[in-house]
Amino acid sequence: MSFRRRALVYAALTANAIRPLPGFRAGVPSFFAGWITGELAPQWLAVTTADAATHLTGRRRDPVGLALAGAAAAGLGYLIHQARRDQQRAEAALSESLGVDYQDQLDELPTPADLATPWRSLVNPFRTFRTPPVPIRVERDIAFGEAGRRNFLDIYRPEMEVENAPVLLQVHGGAWMLGKKEEQGVPLMQHLAAKGWICVAINYRLSPRDAWPAQVVDVKKAIHWIRQHIASYGGDPDYIAITGGSAGGHLTALTALTPHAREWQPGFEDADTSVQVAVPHYGVYDFAGSTGTKAAVQLRDLFLAQWVMKQSWEDAPELYEDASPILRITPDAPDFFVIHGAHDSLVPVDQARQFVARLRERSKRSVVYAELPGAQHAFDVFPSIRSAHIVRAIDRYLHWHWNQYRRERGRLAAAKQ
Repeated sequence: MSFRRRALVYAALTANAIRPLPGFRAGVPSFFAGWITGELAPQWLAVTTADAATHLTGRRRDPVGLALAGAAAAGLGYLIHQARRDQQRAEAALSESLGVDYQDQLDELPTPADLATPWRSLVNPFRTFRTPPVPIRVERDIAFGEAGRRNFLDIYRPEMEVENAPVLLQVHGGAWMLGKKEEQGVPLMQHLAAKGWICVAINYRLSPRDAWPAQVVDVKKAIHWIRQHIASYGGDPDYIAITGGSAGGHLTALTALTPHAREWQPGFEDADTSVQVAVPHYGVYDFAGSTGTKAAVQLRDLFLAQWVMKQSWEDAPELYEDASPILRITPDAPDFFVIHGAHDSLVPVDQARQFVARLRERSKRSVVYAELPGAQHAFDVFPSIRSAHIVRAIDRYLHWHWNQYRRERGRLAAAKQ
């Protein structure tokens, strides 16, 4: 491939990351191209710059190719700037919803290093899946149900022994059809485990082999298992936070909003499947198309009906309505920290905006919303500038929430004496 053609590829990828191609049909290719380019912008900038520099050392120079490479480099620099500013956006979202003094309620204030861009970890962002950057223990493939490997979980915990530690349940995404517990949420779980948390990552049954609601049943089954067994791993069975992205974000929100849905707890109908706090990322909140957006209706009719629900909206509207987190909000909803990218090609950000608006209208608990300009779907899968800042923001939020929970529990215990 000539330098001009390579430069054209750099420029096209960068342009799509800055302004993704619109439309339902273009969503998947636009997402993949924009995600890889946006979250790996420093690496792409290094490649583009090195290629242009090498070309300049040759005898024949292509001004068109150099102009394309220069435009790509400028765009990549803009993407890096956007990602770095997400630290300020996330912090502003936390301060707006929790109060400007919320950091005073943490065990310790974040240091400048906690807020800085972790450039060293960006050299090989995929290394974390093989070798944790911090000393933790991981116990894999523990059965929590009867569905074989689709009912296995992994536990991430500190090297030292802990007791009554807060618990985080990580639910992977993958369009309810794909995905494994080892593939998503890893940077967040490693980070929290190093700080004393017990993190549980689960598999669940997948469509179309196991149609809805098998997926939410398995998430609730995992919560039931945690209540029964997590104390032996050092966790507090009374405090469970839940998080996940995409389909995992949908399952996170729906599970948090339906703690007493007996129809989704076969064989453990009376079990406590409530959670104390939910942190969904780029989730699907409208299965039924109730928001009226074109994207939600297309997702319902062109994808969910065939591959996930195995029934059409016309034949079973209640199935879709029951599965829509935006329709399950009550005043008793737990605390939420909702995160979504403004450039999400797979789940447009309007779903998150409407979900948050309805949460804030009806819930009695706190609702934090961080919208990230320039961010695509799946921005947190591997370490990047953006994901590092979001992991640390979630860390601050969950520690704030854990401390609030402990103070409230202490007050209740003292009142009983």
